[in-house]
This record gives sequence, structure tokens and C-alpha cells, in this order.
Amino acid sequence: MSALLKIRRASPMLTVQDRGRRGLLHAGVSGSGPMDPPAFALANALVGNGPEAAGLEFAGFGGTFEVTAPVRIAVTGGEAQLSRDGTALAPWESHDLAPGQVLSVGALKDAVWGYIAVSGGIETPPVLGARATHLRTGLGGHEGRALREGDELPLGETAVGPCLRLRSPLPRATGPIRVVPGPQDDFFDEAAWAAFAGGAFTVSATRDRMATALEGQEIRAAKGHDIVSDGTPLGSVQVPGSGRPIVLMAERQTTGGYPKIATVASADLPRLAQTPSGAALSFTKVSREEAEDAALAARRALALAIDTLAPKGSLQLSSEYLLSVNLIDGVVGPEAAEP
Repeated sequence: MSALLKIRRASPMLTVQDRGRRGLLHAGVSGSGPMDPPAFALANALVGNGPEAAGLEFAGFGGTFEVTAPVRIAVTGGEAQLSRDGTALAPWESHDLAPGQVLSVGALKDAVWGYIAVSGGIETPPVLGARATHLRTGLGGHEGRALREGDELPLGETAVGPCLRLRSPLPRATGPIRVVPGPQDDFFDEAAWAAFAGGAFTVSATRDRMATALEGQEIRAAKGHDIVSDGTPLGSVQVPGSGRPIVLMAERQTTGGYPKIATVASADLPRLAQTPSGAALSFTKVSREEAEDAALAARRALALAIDTLAPKGSLQLSSEYLLSVNLIDGVVGPEAAEP
């Protein structure tokens, strides 16, 4: 019998996720997957899992958990209140969890989506090539739904390895969210673009895994707010008749009939997903080439963070520390050495 992860208490938005379904958008199947892919990938790496492993995503707070075999766990996404049998643990690093111990994952600070990885990964049955839960259609995950108290999830075999930590936080861009115009940017005149790229917005509390709704400036499409339905790329900024922009996220529909003024640069989409409800944000227009360069830089930063994970307790010699000490003092030439 495989090891189990037991759910003792669950956030209302606790789901099984992996990298998502790929290559099925043409068939009307949404990709799903994590709202913050870099944080999800780091959680897996911290417990020694490969990038294809499934873990848990939660919103707000995680819940309480037990296991039936020794594992390593990691929680990422934000600064979560984390403890094992009441003893505080640090997020963004891995920890041992033994049978009989209780892991409690409390509220996130300054973030929306958190991730819990377990060594060996969660091995619910794949559906259409992935374990990711798509809540609106009931695909994948555990019975296609959010997890609740009493659920038990099968785990893969845990490889022997140390608990790991990040050497430094994963860098995130600051400032306005970058967007690439289109695919229907020609539906919007200069006044609409001035309101969109120059205005201030707040994230609506009505957000979910399908879309992030924005409040603030009303954007009017000069050519109307209805189009023949076409594909909806991840990060599309739809503008319905209300004039309130909607950014399409992981569980987006595959086609839509509202004009899309712009598409959020993929490098900034996790930052948008993690912006708390009620927080302010703004947009700035960039070229496709600039967005591609930002995506490559973000990919390199994530790869570097994963490649330089260090065992907990190992000596960390930062460049700042090395520059602060005199590494030459006391070194003498061979002629001064004793025979």
C-alpha cells in the first residue's frame, strides 16, 4: 500500500495541481495548473521532486495534514504561518514530517496562492495526461474537486535526500504589470489606451482561478465589446461591456467573445496572481520582444534558484560576506616558511 497524505483540515480552495494539461486547448480543454508556476516549481525542487510532480495549491491558508510514512515537505508562494506539532517552521525550505506529526499551514502574508509539496509527489490518477484539478469542469485532481477534511491522497515513493533551503529569494519584478497589445488592440482608441495603460486599478475580491477581475478605470472599446469568439491566451485582458477588465488565468475558458486589449507578459503573470484583493496595480505597454526577453530572464532566474538549492545547515558564503573579510592577511611567501 502506498503512503498517504491525510487532510485533517482544508482551505476552501485546496486542490491538487501539477504543471497542467498541454496541447488540448484546440479541443476545448483548459490547461489548469498552478497560478504561480515558479513558486510551485520551487516547492517541488525543495523536496527533491521533478518538475512533473503534483502537489497542493491553496488560497489564503492551507490547513492541517498528516502522513503515513516519513516524507519531506515544503511550503512556498508567500510567508505562510507554518508549524509541525506546534513548533514553527520556515516557508521556502523543506522539513521532515513523520507519521503521527501534524503539519499546520496557516495564513499567507502578502500573497494569495500557496503551495505544499511532498516528497514523492501526489499520485492521484492522471486525467488527459495531467493530475491538475480544473474545478469548473471537474477534471483531474481528487474526484475533480477541492479537497476537504477526511480526504486521503496517495503519495509516490520518497527518494532519500536532505532538507533544502533557498540561498536567496527568487527575484520578482516591481512596478507596473507589463502587457503586450492585442490581439484586439485595434478595437480600442487612444483614450481607451490612456485609461488602461495610464490608469490605476485594484484587484476585485470576485477573483478566482479562472480570472482576475479589476476595478477602477472603465475601458471602452470604440469598435464595440463583442467579437466572433476566438482563442484566449493565458493572461488575456478581456474587456466586456461593463468596461471593467478581466485577466484570464489558469482555469480560463479556451475561447471568448469579448475583445482583448492586451496580454499580460508571462514573466509578470505570477506577480499579478499573487497581488492581494484590494491592492492597487497599473499596466505598462511593452513590445513582444521585451516580453520575450523578460520571460527568458525569469526562466533563467528560476533555474538558477533551483540549481543552487543548499542543504539546510550548510555554510553559506555570500559574495557580500567574502568582500567584507580580509582573505589575504596572514598569507606569507615561501621564503618566510620554516624549513
